[in-house]
Amino acid sequence: MWAMAGKYRTIDEYLAGVRDDQRAVLEQLREAIGHMAPGAEECISYQLPAFRLDGKVLVGFGATAHHCAFYPMSSSLVEAFKDELQDYETSKGAIRFQPENPLPADLVRKLVLARIAENAAR
Repeated sequence: MWAMAGKYRTIDEYLAGVRDDQRAVLEQLREAIGHMAPGAEECISYQLPAFRLDGKVLVGFGATAHHCAFYPMSSSLVEAFKDELQDYETSKGAIRFQPENPLPADLVRKLVLARIAENAAR
């Protein structure tokens, strides 16, 4: 089973609805984001677990039946990091990965810090 859009109010509720292997990697991602953005608050945005900083959505993450995803909420960041993301399937606003091949912590750190800087510049 995977998380269904629109039925969760908290990240914990969302994560309770995903497969164990996905939940484990998404919990690690959640912890890494929280560490990189200690002032950010957890929320649900676009029916996905997300973090908000200074009133602006920072990043999100989620799971489907076939993959997990990190959402930098910025197509320019996906483009800027395209070389480092070459081992992952990407679209304008999503970076997809399998639980057995999660995003490296250093890459998550770079993406979150770049997103914080991008939001601050607005």
